[in-house]
Amino acid sequence: MPTPEEFRQRFPALTDTAHFASCSQGAMSDALVSALLELQYTMREQGAPWHRWMEEVDTARDMFADLIGAHPDEVAVVSCASAAAFQVASTQDWAHRPRIVTTDMEFPSIAHVWLAQQPFGAQIVHASEHDGILETSDYESLIDETCSLVSVPLVSYRNGLRLPMKGVIQAAKSAGARTFVDAYQGTGVEPIDVHELDCDYLTSGSLKYLLGLPGIAFLYVRSGMKDAAPPVQTGWFGQTDPYSFDPLRLDQPPHARRFESGTPSIPSAFGAVAGMRMIQMLEPAAVMEHIAALTQELHERLLAEGCALWSPDDPALRGPQVALVDDDPDDLAAFLAERRIVTSPRGRLLRLSLHYYNTSADIDSLVEGMRAYRSA
Repeated sequence: MPTPEEFRQRFPALTDTAHFASCSQGAMSDALVSALLELQYTMREQGAPWHRWMEEVDTARDMFADLIGAHPDEVAVVSCASAAAFQVASTQDWAHRPRIVTTDMEFPSIAHVWLAQQPFGAQIVHASEHDGILETSDYESLIDETCSLVSVPLVSYRNGLRLPMKGVIQAAKSAGARTFVDAYQGTGVEPIDVHELDCDYLTSGSLKYLLGLPGIAFLYVRSGMKDAAPPVQTGWFGQTDPYSFDPLRLDQPPHARRFESGTPSIPSAFGAVAGMRMIQMLEPAAVMEHIAALTQELHERLLAEGCALWSPDDPALRGPQVALVDDDPDDLAAFLAERRIVTSPRGRLLRLSLHYYNTSADIDSLVEGMRAYRSA
């Protein structure tokens, strides 16, 4: 396994850039550059190389399944996490169990899908954060026999909080509710085993810590689950045999691919494979340990600089992100960007996320940049 310094060498921009924005977009690796060149080659030399493109889509599916401990037939290829949430929502019966339990720490694009189910009978309730934290009891108090779906992010996009996954999932199962996990803010740097989590659905995409491109995501669907209704957003890839080209028959398979629809984004599939190949070089536990040490160092140094933080003080609750409170995070982010320090502002927060390619030298650059900003 490469060291962080060795891994960093695979990312050309990091020779002069400190990248703290993996929560929005992972840094571009040489593997991703090569994959996009290969895509161009297939288009130039082979015209319409569908067989080669479909191989790449299937490889992306297989690699994601392996990454989360699933079988490939338990994984659907979708365009984004929002599409995954919609597909799940479209198969539920809100008439008999109308409640969806979610949280104000949910990424808005997922939260909006749940809210959009209200005209169809769904009732949305939110577990509210307190001081940037959520506990199992915050969910438990909202989960009852009227609950159909419990949605819980693995890591919150807002402040990097690790949510109490096992407790929430157990509470949902005890009430007979299904569970949906948005793992986008952790997949690639947080070890994930869907069977250990015991969740029913899990989604993530390749854009962020998986070091790929936008336009492709994955939906894990636990094997053997029955839908109250078939997915309504369908298409030729959502059929048992996509190549039967039968416009008179709907034949959705029993496995997770019933949640697929039209042609996947082929450039994104090439990017996803390239990114996951980079991740396959790493040992998940070592990645988590490296990032935990960096987030703790970053947390302590920012506090020493007098910064206000909204991330958990407890390292066990903190994922790969530290959130800094600022009056004008967009202005701060622009100032740091001029110094080749890439961050991710959201609302009143400047989000600082870390990957295995980050080092203490990046933190030095950030702290120096913060001091320069304050003295400007």
